[in-house]
Amino acid sequence: MNPLPLCPYNVLIIGSGAREHALAWKILQSNRLNRLYVAPGNAGTANIATNISINPLDFEAVKNTIVQHQIKMLVVGPEEPIVKGITDYLTHQPETKDCLIIAPTSEGAKLEGSKSWAKQFMLKYNIPTAKYHIVTKETLKEGKEFLKTFQPPYVLKADGLAAGKGVLIIHDYHEACKELEYMLHGKFGKASETVVLEQFLKGLECSYFILTDGEKYVILPEAKDYKRIGEGDTGLNTGGMGAISPVPFINNELRKKIYNHIVHRTVYGLLHEKINYKGFIFIGLLISNNEPYVIEYNVRLGDPETEVILPRMKTDLLELFENLFNGNIHKCKLDIIPDHSICVVAASKGYPLEYEKGKTINGLNDISSLVFHAGTSIKDNQIVTNGGRVLVVNALGSTLKEAKKRVYDDIQKISFENMYYRSDIGFEF
Repeated sequence: MNPLPLCPYNVLIIGSGAREHALAWKILQSNRLNRLYVAPGNAGTANIATNISINPLDFEAVKNTIVQHQIKMLVVGPEEPIVKGITDYLTHQPETKDCLIIAPTSEGAKLEGSKSWAKQFMLKYNIPTAKYHIVTKETLKEGKEFLKTFQPPYVLKADGLAAGKGVLIIHDYHEACKELEYMLHGKFGKASETVVLEQFLKGLECSYFILTDGEKYVILPEAKDYKRIGEGDTGLNTGGMGAISPVPFINNELRKKIYNHIVHRTVYGLLHEKINYKGFIFIGLLISNNEPYVIEYNVRLGDPETEVILPRMKTDLLELFENLFNGNIHKCKLDIIPDHSICVVAASKGYPLEYEKGKTINGLNDISSLVFHAGTSIKDNQIVTNGGRVLVVNALGSTLKEAKKRVYDDIQKISFENMYYRSDIGFEF
C-alpha cells in the first residue's frame, strides 16, 4: 500500500471523559492536524476543540457529523460504540467509507465485548491466563462443581459489557453459587446470560497498551491504575482513582515475557483469525511469581491510564495513526521521556454510588499541573461538576516521589463542594 499523503486532518474524537480530553490535548500538538472536534466532549475539550453534542451510540448522527465537517480521521474513545459496531457501520456507508477509524471492527471488539470469546482466544493461542469455566443456565451444575476445584476467593465475570460492574470476587463457596444464579437470571441483564468463572490469582496488576494494524504493532508505555475508592486499595471498585507510569516492578526480564508470551501471541492470533483490527489493545495483566497473566483485554485506551501515558509520549499521535493505514506502524520509533507520570482523580462524594452534580469548580487556573476534565460541563459561564469522576490532575517528575509531590501540591488548590480524592496513589513505591 502506498503511504498516505501528508496533509492536514480534520479529526473527530468520540467520547466525553478525561481519556478523550487527554487524546485531544495530545492530538492538538500534531503538525498533521487541521481542525479538531470532540463528540460530545466536556468543559475541558470545549477549551481546546469544538464540541459537538451528539450521542456516540447514534451512528447515523456520527456519520452526518463526519460528512458535515469533512472528517478524515475518527478516534473512538469508549468501548460501547466499538463493541456495538461503529467501525462496521461507518465503513459500509458510501459517505464515510474512506474515513480512517481508530477502532476495531465488532469482530475484533469481541476481545472486550465477550469475556468467554476472549478466554477461548487466549486458550487457542497459548496466552497465559487464569483457569476458567464458561457457564450458562444449562450448565449451572457444572459451574458449581468447577468452583469446588480451587480455593476461594472466586471470580465471577459477566460475559458482556456491564458498565464496569460485572466482576464479582467472592470468598464463600455458597455465596458464590447464589451470585452465579443471580447473574445467570439477569443481575446484569443480557451481559450475564453467560458467566465466566475464574481462578483467583494473587499478584500485582498493571496495564499494557499496544497500537496495532492487526499484523504489526508498537508498544506504548505501561501503567498501573488504582481501582478502589478507598485509601490502601479498599472499598468499592471504580473506573479508576489514579495511575502511575512507568511501573516500578516491570523489569527487563518481565518485559520480555510480556512481549513474547502475550503481546506477540495476541497480535498473531488476530492475524490468524483474519480479524480487521486497527486500533488500541489494552491488556490488563496480573504478575504472579514474576510470571504475567492476562486478566482482560480492552479494545481501547484505559482511563485513567491514558492520562499518565500520553504526557510521557513525545511522538506525534496523528503520525502513528496515519501509519496504521499505510502498513508502517512497526517502523515507528516511539519517543518516550523517562520521567515518572502520576495522575489523581478528583471525584464527587458518593461515587461510585449516588452523587450530586452541578457543583462549581474553583482553582483550575492556580495550578501548573495538567488537568484533564472527566465529568464537567459549563453552566452560566462557570465550569461545574457533571459526573462521578470530575477531574484528573497529572504531573511529571524525574522520580515518582517528585511527581507525587507536584500532583498533590496542585490538587489541593482545586475545590468543589464534596470533592474527594485518594491521597495515596502510588503508595507501594
